[in-house]
Amino acid sequence: MASTIVMINLFGAIALLLFGLAQVKEGTSRAFGARLRTGLATGTRNGLRSFASGFVATIALQSSTATALMTSSFVERQLIEPRMAQIVLLGANVGTAVTAWIVAAGIDWLSPLVILVGIVHYKAGSSSRQGGGLGLIGIGLMLLSLHLLGNATEPMRQSPALAAFIGLLDNAWPVALLLSAAVAFISSSSLAAVVLILSLSSTGILSMGLIVVLVLGANLGGAIPPVIASLRAAPSAKRVTLGNLIVRAVGCAIALPLAGWSGGLLAMLPLGPMRLPVDAHLGFNLILACLASPFSHPLSMLMFRLVPDEPVADKGPKYLDQRELSTPVIALASATRETLGVGDLIERMLIRVSDAFERNDLAKIAEVVGLEQEVDNLQREIKIYLSKLGGQGLTQDNANRSIAIIDYAINLEHIGDIVEKGLMPQVAKKVGQGLKLSDDGYEELTMLFHLTIDNLRMAQTIFVTRDFNLAKQMMEVKVEVRRMEKRSSGRHLERLRDGRVESLQTSSLHLDILRDLKRINAHIVSVAHPILDESGLLVESRLRPELE
Repeated sequence: MASTIVMINLFGAIALLLFGLAQVKEGTSRAFGARLRTGLATGTRNGLRSFASGFVATIALQSSTATALMTSSFVERQLIEPRMAQIVLLGANVGTAVTAWIVAAGIDWLSPLVILVGIVHYKAGSSSRQGGGLGLIGIGLMLLSLHLLGNATEPMRQSPALAAFIGLLDNAWPVALLLSAAVAFISSSSLAAVVLILSLSSTGILSMGLIVVLVLGANLGGAIPPVIASLRAAPSAKRVTLGNLIVRAVGCAIALPLAGWSGGLLAMLPLGPMRLPVDAHLGFNLILACLASPFSHPLSMLMFRLVPDEPVADKGPKYLDQRELSTPVIALASATRETLGVGDLIERMLIRVSDAFERNDLAKIAEVVGLEQEVDNLQREIKIYLSKLGGQGLTQDNANRSIAIIDYAINLEHIGDIVEKGLMPQVAKKVGQGLKLSDDGYEELTMLFHLTIDNLRMAQTIFVTRDFNLAKQMMEVKVEVRRMEKRSSGRHLERLRDGRVESLQTSSLHLDILRDLKRINAHIVSVAHPILDESGLLVESRLRPELE
C-alpha cells in the first residue's frame, strides 16, 4: 500500500510539472506569441543571433519542442535558412537546460506567491496580461511540482527494490540511456525527465556516472517528439528536426563512454552534488552547441541528401477538393486552409521586400513577382470554389463564413498588388540609385515594416480562431499604425524644413513607402471587421454624430 501511495505521489507530481509547462507555453504564446515568432523569423541573420533567438524563444515557451516545430515551419516557408535553423535548435537545447537549472535553484518556496501574482494578472481584462498571468501560474505550478517530487522520492531512499534496479542500470549504461530517453519521449519534455532525475539523485542512490547517462538519455528522448510531429510536413521541415536528433544522438554517443569521468569532474566543481543532473544537462548542451555550430552547413547538406525534395507540384490550390462541396462545413475548412496559404505567400513577399530595404540587396525581391502571380491565381480559385459552394443552399452561419473567407482572400490579393506595384519599385529605386534615408527615417520605416509583418501574422490567427479579444486588439493596432504614419510624416516634414540632405533626396521615397504600408495595414485589419460586426461593435461611419 505504501509503495502505491509513493507511485501516485510521484506520477501526480510529474503530471503537475507537465501541466505547469503547458500553461507557461500557452500563456507566453498568448502574451508574446507574435513577437516571439517575429524574433525567431527575423533574428537568424548570423550564427550568434540564431543561437540567441532559439535560446530566448525556448526560455519563454518552456519547450524546445515548440521552438523546433516553429523553426521548421519557418524553414518550410523559406523564412529561415536551413543552416541557421540547426543553430537555432542548438540555442533551444541550451534554453531548456537553463530552464531546468533555474527550476532546480531551490526557490520552490516562491510558488504560492508566483501563483497568486499570476491569478491577479489572469483576472485582468487585456489578453496580453491574461497570457502573462497564465504563464506565471504555470511557473508557480512547476516550482510546486519540484517540491512535491522531492517529497515523493523521499521514501525511495530505503527501497531495496529500487536500489537493486538502480544497480542493474549502473552496470548497463546503454539500457539506462534508452530508458531515460523513453521517459523524455513519453512526456514530450526533456525538462520533465531531467527534473525527475534530479529528484531521484537527491535520494543518494544514483552514482555520478549513472546520473550523467540518464541526463544524456533525456536529451536524446527530447529530440524525438519534434521529429514525430513533422513527419507529415514538407521535406524542408523534416530536415530541421531530424538534423537536431542526429546532432543529439552523435553527442550522446561520444559522451556515453566519458560519463564516469564527466560525473567525477562535475562532482569536483563547487556547484553542489545535489544539482549534478541540471549541471550535467547544461554542460552537455553548451559543449554540444560549441562543437556542432561550425558543422551546421555540412549538416544541412547531409539532411538534403537524407531527405530529398519531393517532386515539384503545380502551384495551384492544394485543398480545394470539388468532392467536398456537398459538405459545406468541410469545404469551408478547406477554403480556410487554402486562404491561410495565401497569407503565408504574402508574408514571404513582405519579408523579402523588408530584407531588401534593410540590406540593400535586390536579390531578396527577385521572387516577389512570381509569388504575387501565385497569390492572384489562388485568390481567383478560392472565389470560384466558394461561389460553387454558395449554390448548395448554405445556412446563414456558413454563408457568412464564406463571405468572410472571400473578403480576406481579396484583401490579401490587394496587399500583394501593393507590394509588387508599390513597395517593390520603391525599394528597387532606393537600392538601384544608392539612396540613403536619414537615420530617423530609416528607423521609422523599418519599425513599420516589422509591425506590418506582425500584424499579418496576428490576422492569420484571427482568421482561423475568430477570437474576439484578438479582433479588438487588431482594431487598436489600426489606430496605432495611423498614429505612426502621421507621426513619421510630421517628423519627415520637420527634417525637410531643417534642410537635411538625406531627407531632401528621399522625400518622395519615404512618403510613398509610408503610404503603402499604411494601406497594407488597412487591408490586414479588415479581417477583424466581420467578428466585431457580429458583436455590434462596428459602426458604418467613423464620423462623430452631430451635437444636438
